[in-house]
Amino acid sequence: MQKTGLFLGPLCFFCLIFMDLEPGNPVVTRMAAVAALMAVFWITEALPLFATALLPLVLYPLLGIMKGKAIAPVYFNSTIFLFIGGFMIALTMEKWNLHKRIALWIIRLIGGSPAMIVLGFMVASAFLSMWISNTATAVMMVPMGLAIILKMEEEFGKKDTRKFSVSLMLGIAYACSIGGIATLVGTPPNLSFVRIFEIIFPLAEPVSFGQWMLMGVPLMLIMGFFIWIMLTKIFFRPPIHIKADREIVNKEYKALGPVSFEEKAVFTVFIATAFLWIFKKKLEIGFITIPGWSDFLPWPGFIDDGTVAMFMAMLLFFIPVKNKTSKESTIMGAEVITRLPWNIVILFGGGFALAKGFQATGLSVLIGEKFQWLSETPTLIMIPLICGSITFLTELTSNTATTEMILPVLASVACAMKTNPLILMIPATLSASCAFMMPVATPPNAIIFGSGRVKIAEMALIGFFINILGIIMITAIFYLLGSYVFSIDFSLFPEWAQMK
Repeated sequence: MQKTGLFLGPLCFFCLIFMDLEPGNPVVTRMAAVAALMAVFWITEALPLFATALLPLVLYPLLGIMKGKAIAPVYFNSTIFLFIGGFMIALTMEKWNLHKRIALWIIRLIGGSPAMIVLGFMVASAFLSMWISNTATAVMMVPMGLAIILKMEEEFGKKDTRKFSVSLMLGIAYACSIGGIATLVGTPPNLSFVRIFEIIFPLAEPVSFGQWMLMGVPLMLIMGFFIWIMLTKIFFRPPIHIKADREIVNKEYKALGPVSFEEKAVFTVFIATAFLWIFKKKLEIGFITIPGWSDFLPWPGFIDDGTVAMFMAMLLFFIPVKNKTSKESTIMGAEVITRLPWNIVILFGGGFALAKGFQATGLSVLIGEKFQWLSETPTLIMIPLICGSITFLTELTSNTATTEMILPVLASVACAMKTNPLILMIPATLSASCAFMMPVATPPNAIIFGSGRVKIAEMALIGFFINILGIIMITAIFYLLGSYVFSIDFSLFPEWAQMK
């Protein structure tokens, strides 16, 4: 794939650059060539994803698309700081083992029978993945799950325990993925959508953290319930005589010792951050309207989610450590900066630069004109088609890179259809996190496969049906609930989407 991409990418670039896609406006052709090159490189991973994301910094000025000093600031913005601030808090939770305590507490609360143990692990994984890296969550949860599996294998044998072990491992992987869709900081595609939407449609009302959760949390809960049923009651129902040993979880929890001052401090900051994110702007839930706290400030429009994230993260630099064995003097230390995923930050920037190039050159308008024939296509057909395409594409490609590549195109298609761009962009974003078939589809899938307890055939079989479930659920919940949450009128083409 990489060798093919290294050849195919430049070939597509040079084929396009010598064409004339829009007479009288050659910059559109040059932008299309750059977009094609980045798309091929991202899909085939011919270069590291972040390296491909840096191409606009070089190619835009060389090809006369945008000035270097104009494109460079696009890489760093409030959405990036939302990600960085959220990740700093998440890393601090990991540093003081708070995430493990939360997970074990949830498992102890829910666990009982084998099916309930699976549910406990799924709830813990999904909740943590709403706020911290799904990769880190999977890495932490797998050893705890394997400890229970090994104990049961000793008592009941590997053959009788097989179905339980597969359902537990897959439950952890799938819960990590669906947990990420519930919040804006849960998975990179969500943040990519927010910023790309702002770049392409600057006149539109930005999507807020609380707004996203009003749709994302119900989707996570419903999908999680059905996945649990499929795992424990249909595909991998364990024998009746199998009983789970909860003592392992209890021992793990007791081994953590009493709750430390540092854990309490981080937990307080974590809860406060979530509260400030959710209730920053006015929320309308049925007949109830909850005013946003930012509305009571002198300059409410100056505060965004990135401001909240950085303010709360920086508080952790000021809280002193009471643990005498710690080398740090404050709860968050200088080491956090080296642990941040800068490759993802740069990947974000590349997607934002691509969206900016689409808008600045008029390539979005050209794409929209080419897709005007879709204007008569019913929305209820377009949404599942897009969801299905993105879901199965991300089985083999990076979900973040795929999202950043496809969202500007979908924005153009929506405008060509004279429909609200959110109708296509939000389902596509959600679908990018719902690839369940292949080990390479998501880091949690790869980690679970690496445990040696799940075969590719098992993951692919149930993953296929869960992919279909995801397409149906995203379409239905977005159509019924998302349209209300985001104030979408399916018969109205909003003024802010008028692309010039």
